[in-house]
Amino acid sequence: MTAKELSASVDALIAAAQRADATLNPANGITIVAVRRCGTVAIDTGRPLIVLLGDADSDEELPGRSGTGWDLLTRLYSAERAVVLLPSGSVSTIAACGSGGTKGEQALYLAAVQPLDAFASPWTMPWLSARLRAPDGCPWDREQTHASLAKHLIEEAWELHDAIAALESASEAERPRAAADLAEELGDVLLQVVLHSQIAQERGDFDLADVQDGLVRKIVRRHPHVFGEASAATTRDVQRNWEAIKAGERAAAGEGEKTKGALDGVSRGLPALSASRELQDRASAVGYDWPTLDGVRAKISEELAELDEALAEAGHPDQITSTQASSAAALAHAQEELGDVLAVIVNLGRRSGIDAEAALRGANDKFRRRFGDVERRAAARGISLKDADFTTLDALWDEAKAAEREAKG
Repeated sequence: MTAKELSASVDALIAAAQRADATLNPANGITIVAVRRCGTVAIDTGRPLIVLLGDADSDEELPGRSGTGWDLLTRLYSAERAVVLLPSGSVSTIAACGSGGTKGEQALYLAAVQPLDAFASPWTMPWLSARLRAPDGCPWDREQTHASLAKHLIEEAWELHDAIAALESASEAERPRAAADLAEELGDVLLQVVLHSQIAQERGDFDLADVQDGLVRKIVRRHPHVFGEASAATTRDVQRNWEAIKAGERAAAGEGEKTKGALDGVSRGLPALSASRELQDRASAVGYDWPTLDGVRAKISEELAELDEALAEAGHPDQITSTQASSAAALAHAQEELGDVLAVIVNLGRRSGIDAEAALRGANDKFRRRFGDVERRAAARGISLKDADFTTLDALWDEAKAAEREAKG
């Protein structure tokens, strides 16, 4: 089909759509896309849509989405959304069309819908955040600032972390519920991104499009082995390339200023174990790392010995027995040595593919679970935890531990 023929065909479809919808004015915007290419554009459900059928039976999967073009249209508009078949002008539904009810037709037309009638649209959340912060919107949302929302982002990120852990450990029967919980938590994190973008837009700083544009540009720039001429055969190669590119970005951003180092940009607000992991990852990416795990294990022994020495110098302080430290300086030195032990433990986990933050969270969960069992066993036997000696409680702990292991098989 020539360009002229294509233009005439499109004009004819628009004219047919206008006969069905007198309010349609192409000058106000209209989206035209093939059904099998729906996933390549961000369909704005607030704008009229003409879907070219062509190879309507194509089952081509859409990038970044589950299913075909019909599946996407169903999720954006609902299966029973009324559509107009073109050029005949007959009325049908998305479900009927997706089941093969388009014989002899060239396209289908969907009128614009309101944001609250298209929950899955990528345009609905930005509209919703603007609506919430409008003068007649929500008082709480109108009062929020970047600073006031910061704590919520951290909370939501940890809830997302928990949802991921729950999904990873879920049984087949539990997996659908765990997956739904993960999707919900991802939505909560996305809400924070949208709200911050809305606040910035109101101040004229940037908007959501700038956030997306910057993100895509950065990802493309940092993957030259995918989008450029560089090569990276292993994950280690990717990490080295990534850090080299980031170093170049930092140097470019700091022209005329103090040169930024490899560790600059690691947030001081991160949980300490996570921050230690990130710092060590970055140092390793530029070559500062032990050649083998033997060096890490030897360092653990060295740091433990230094911690023992520091605690001895501090007089072996013990808050339970009210044994005070010999001095504040000695206690501070012991704290420093304990930090070194924790850091090298984090490094051992990093080298072994174990996330120390996740490991400690798992240990916390296990402690909660087993101590709860200890409490139940003590109550069943009429034992008061406050009055029982350590030997008794430790025996209950061993019982709880054995029972848990037996339950796991």
